[in-house]
Amino acid sequence: MSASRRSGTTDELGPEEPEPGGAELLAALLDGMDAALCAFDADGVVTHWNREAERILGWSAAEAVGRRGFAGWAVRTADAEEVEARLLSAMEAPGRQVHEFALLTKDGGRVLVRTQSAAVRGGDGKPAGVYCAFSEVHAQIDLERSIALSEALFENASWGVVLVDADLRPAVVNEHAARALGMGRTAVLGRPLGDLLGQGVEELESALSHVLAEGAPPAPAEMWVSVRASESGEPERRCWRSGFLRLASPLAEEPVPLGVGWLFQDVTEAKQTEQEAAQLRFRSQQLHRAARAAAECEDPTEAATVQLDFALAGFADHALIDLVAGGSGGSGGSGGSGGSGDAEPVRLVRAAATPAGAPGPCLPVAKAGLPVRYLEGHPAPQCVERAGSVRASAGAAAPERAREWAAARQWPEDSVHALCTVLRSRGRTLGVVTFLRGASRTQFERADATYAESVSARVAASLDLARVLGT
Repeated sequence: MSASRRSGTTDELGPEEPEPGGAELLAALLDGMDAALCAFDADGVVTHWNREAERILGWSAAEAVGRRGFAGWAVRTADAEEVEARLLSAMEAPGRQVHEFALLTKDGGRVLVRTQSAAVRGGDGKPAGVYCAFSEVHAQIDLERSIALSEALFENASWGVVLVDADLRPAVVNEHAARALGMGRTAVLGRPLGDLLGQGVEELESALSHVLAEGAPPAPAEMWVSVRASESGEPERRCWRSGFLRLASPLAEEPVPLGVGWLFQDVTEAKQTEQEAAQLRFRSQQLHRAARAAAECEDPTEAATVQLDFALAGFADHALIDLVAGGSGGSGGSGGSGGSGDAEPVRLVRAAATPAGAPGPCLPVAKAGLPVRYLEGHPAPQCVERAGSVRASAGAAAPERAREWAAARQWPEDSVHALCTVLRSRGRTLGVVTFLRGASRTQFERADATYAESVSARVAASLDLARVLGT
């Protein structure tokens, strides 16, 4: 059934002699539209009625076309005169007229609709009728809410919102996301993610590709990324809790992917606090386990090395124990030479060490009693002289330079970061413990020094006991 009515040889709202198939084409165009459409001639008779109007109200084109106005079928009798006056007033008014009123469905229900109506002019320029497009008000409100939500997300949201296209390039970016990426909103658009992020870009691209192919994951993902355009100039490492939504066109019968909505929130501080708390719990547990294991050792020196074995877990790759030669470490730690005022150089003898080539327990070294030939300014003697912790690092040196740096300091060649802590017991400086990390670990921080000092205090107590017992 056509969505329009022809009276005689002339269509009241169309050309006098439509081309063959013109009516069918017009009906197909009207029926293919998402909006409900109807039209009235100058007398208020319905001339067009499309499928969306049929879907909303239940009246077919055959039942609607030819009726005069909505009275007696599509509106209540009490409202018919007012509704007809509103619709036909568009013939005399310029532009479009917007109204809201209730219509009746075929099964007797009521639907609140919002209409947009405008006059249809004839060949002489005079009003020949009215066309009317209408939709359910709740659908319009839903649309307006969706638009308002979209605008709010991209303007005022306190988390990053990025629309990534099918080529994995940002197509729309909100202000928060642009600040997090360290660039302006327009500068981000269309750029590969690798230009914006360093570390973590592969993980992010993999997640976006998965969402495009399979849909959104069931839960947010926490990703550590480094932002290339940081204020300091160095890539800034951040943790972003990310959620993903696959976007598909609502106008296509089959889902057509438009891209991925990527929402993220910076949780770096919370994650760092969480990691620090977990690290403190683990280290506290390790100290407790070490104390229990050391208590089972009959040899105090063995107890000292057991303490180090527990401390190394998750903390460092190697540990060395150097004791002050000949008991020269006095209360000040430097072993002064009486009243001469000239301090004797600190001489340290290697007492225990972990294997240099592979992971293993800390074991005593053969007691030859020969001091280790440390260069001037070496962190270990400095630690004894200062009676405090000393940190050293090869930094980002090339592997060959890092090996030379470690060899010059009498450390295993894979050492890149060092932390020396003094061994003190009962007011005496006994020596130094050196903790070493490889390139895969970060530098020692202040919190690491605090933990190392706790371990060193326990080791020093065991070594002091060993001296007293002469073992």
